Amino acid sequence: MKKLFQYINNEVLVKAANLNLANLSLRIIAGILVSKFIAIYIGPQGMALIGNLRNFMSALQSLSISGLYKGVVRLISQFKEDAVQLTKTLSTVFYFGFFSSVLLSFLCYYNAEFINDLIFSANYRYTYIIKTLAVVLPFYALNMFAFSIMNGFSKHKYLLIINILGQILGLLVALLLIYQENIDGALQAIVITPALNLLITIVGIAFRRSLVSSIKITQVSFSIINKLCPYMIMALVSTIALPIVMIIIRNYLIDEVGIKAAGYWTAMTRVSDYYLMFFNSLMALYILPRFSEINSKQAFRKEVFGFYKTIIPSFLMILLLIYLSRSVLINLLFTEDFRPVEDLFGFQILGDIARVLSMVIAYQFLAKKMFTHFLILEIFLFIMMYFSSIYLIDEFGLQGAVMGHCLSYFMYFGIIILLFNSSLFGLLDEDKTEEL
Repeated sequence: MKKLFQYINNEVLVKAANLNLANLSLRIIAGILVSKFIAIYIGPQGMALIGNLRNFMSALQSLSISGLYKGVVRLISQFKEDAVQLTKTLSTVFYFGFFSSVLLSFLCYYNAEFINDLIFSANYRYTYIIKTLAVVLPFYALNMFAFSIMNGFSKHKYLLIINILGQILGLLVALLLIYQENIDGALQAIVITPALNLLITIVGIAFRRSLVSSIKITQVSFSIINKLCPYMIMALVSTIALPIVMIIIRNYLIDEVGIKAAGYWTAMTRVSDYYLMFFNSLMALYILPRFSEINSKQAFRKEVFGFYKTIIPSFLMILLLIYLSRSVLINLLFTEDFRPVEDLFGFQILGDIARVLSMVIAYQFLAKKMFTHFLILEIFLFIMMYFSSIYLIDEFGLQGAVMGHCLSYFMYFGIIILLFNSSLFGLLDEDKTEEL
């Protein structure tokens, strides 16, 4: 694990100095401020509706870029010195993303009432929000295209600065709209904020104007699509299935327990997102690139258990502190109306522990391109989350939602342990390097 600390000192902290930490901190602060305004001006009912719109928008945005982002960043990094392949990559991704986002926009716009009934139910009429989302969707896809170009060319500093500016602008717009128009303002803010990040696109194009001339429809290549297919499928499964499952569970809570209960559960998931953000960032920075370098069971075992011994204890201490201070956190993040959220922390935190323990090992699927294993496990997780949550909600009410989350991730962790049993616990010949 010496490499981990060297990496953190030499890479992670350098990135933090280059605004990465500021960007992450601002995202959390912005999220906390928006949550507080929602709690004050809208309440638990609004929190539930906002949760459904966020989940739907997340799935729709992933569809609009066809899950291309991570694969595009990798290909641009790989081909940035090869003008021919770079032109094919940029042209293919641009036109593929453009046509898919426009098609989705039309489908979303002309089926706005149907979508409204799915995510808000027939009791709430926010069709105009869905239509607004349809209009701004291509702008989001264009933003992500420019974002992937800059990321692929390692222009991290520019991206972080633009991100920070975009978040500040988005935060101010969100707070103003929530203050003036309550639930309508919050829904409007969720939809239009990504479009405000058009600044990313403008700067991206201005910074790489020479690349614009490289984007030609005649250079669209199906071989590039084939290279991106595994990344597209993985991204689409994980980024679409989870939001859809959460919408289904939230709607079930609304029907069976009440809309306030659904708002409490949404508030709990938001808190979970806040404290997992830093940990996810560290894992993406260190675990994935490190696992990509590992080719032996001995090295894999050493990294996994080394990470567990050094990082996980600190993570557990943070979670324990969060659990013990949950009453204070509710006052800080929400209002007294959200007091029932206090009873949800236990199972949510236990589930998140299993989730993090799983992710450390599961990154091996991505590092070694074990796409089939990844997809099967992800699909299992979402199916398990759906059925366990529905059953436990019937048995225990609101508590059942977080109990389902906890049970699903512990089962997910158990299956991952079984899959990597020989690498993690099997007998290894110390004199011979055993390949993974």
